Amino acid sequence: MVSWKLHIKETLNLAYPVIIGQLGFIMMGVVDTIMVGGLGAVSLAAASVANSLFILILIIGIGISYAVTPLVSIAVGANKLDDCGIIFRNSYLVNFITAIILLIFTFFGSFLIQFLNQPLLVVGKASSYTKILGVSILPAMLFQTYKQFLEGLSIVKPAMIVTIAANLINGFGNWILIYGKLGMPAMGLDGAGWATFLSRLFMGIILLYYVSGNKRFLKYDISFHFQDIKKSIIKKILNIGIPSAFQYVFEVGAFSFAVIMVGWLGTKQLAAHQIAINLASISFMATLGISSAGSIRVGNAVGRQDVNEVRRSGFIAVFLGASFMASCGVIFILFRHFLPSLYINDPVVISIAANLLLIAAVFQISDGIQAVGIGILRGLTDVKAPTIITFIAYWVLALPIGYFLGFELNMQVIGVWIGLLIGLSASATMLTLRFNRKSKSLIKV
Repeated sequence: MVSWKLHIKETLNLAYPVIIGQLGFIMMGVVDTIMVGGLGAVSLAAASVANSLFILILIIGIGISYAVTPLVSIAVGANKLDDCGIIFRNSYLVNFITAIILLIFTFFGSFLIQFLNQPLLVVGKASSYTKILGVSILPAMLFQTYKQFLEGLSIVKPAMIVTIAANLINGFGNWILIYGKLGMPAMGLDGAGWATFLSRLFMGIILLYYVSGNKRFLKYDISFHFQDIKKSIIKKILNIGIPSAFQYVFEVGAFSFAVIMVGWLGTKQLAAHQIAINLASISFMATLGISSAGSIRVGNAVGRQDVNEVRRSGFIAVFLGASFMASCGVIFILFRHFLPSLYINDPVVISIAANLLLIAAVFQISDGIQAVGIGILRGLTDVKAPTIITFIAYWVLALPIGYFLGFELNMQVIGVWIGLLIGLSASATMLTLRFNRKSKSLIKV
């Protein structure tokens, strides 16, 4: 039996490269926003509208791609190395078809922007930019296919390195294509879209080259041949991937709707909400790394059919997620007035944001536990019930309670955030209890 100390060390070794990779993914969006901001308010507004639409489509693909990780980690734990290659080939096909479907959805979705009551200039730029982002889904899903396969093998650093390098390419590409440097025509917002496409193409090709050209992966036989395309494997991938995708749709959709509700309260409350939620999302990204690590280690233990190690791996990941978020909560409390001042000088907005950070400090722990809870349950290939839990937590509890407190009881943005706190706490509780129950007896996968 592995000691708790070694469990913690191995979980953190898996988690930190994923955390850096997640932060690198966010930084690409930050750099895009900063550089597009130099074009003026119209382009910035167009980018905001386009990204809001696109992210809801992209997370479906990312969620589906997550299915390969627990399946591969279980196969590794069971020492069925040939199954790893079979799972990879089937997931490659599923992810490619998913990318094509999502590209088509994005293309036609770009025409819906005109019905969102946006200024005409914004609509034109946003529609064009969205179409280009749609093309980037293909290399993004290629990258995800190899990244999630490698994570299933507990190999997490290559994706981190590629993501960091892609940030440099994205920034340099933005400089050239947005503003027309080095002899290239100035493409404005479309240039940012093509820079994103090129950076994602780089990510996909480099990770493909790394895996296909590395002898350490020969034992898994990841070459593509159609005789291993199996309906049963594809069904298993979709049974994990589709619910995983909806978990993120429900979560992202709920927080997007919370933005709309806060917008009804006025500009200053919306600005404060955006500041506080941005700070909270940074710490949340780190927790996703712990969630991924927990999923991998639980999957390995499931493959070995070791109930004790399944439970220990899962609960240690929960402990690490909660501990990290509790530390972030302390920072939010101590620096609740300083942190918002980094974003804006308006004293009213800073005061509101400071109060929201007090609530954020409390829900950090719940947010961390629920994020890790989804990951460790995915390690058990248990995804359907967590999807229902996610829907109930956000759409049955968080948003209705937030609306009631914020508008009926006139607590305004504070009420909306208390609703989010209640929803996150309910999700954390239900997911933890489910893992406790499901992990007591191994599910043979």
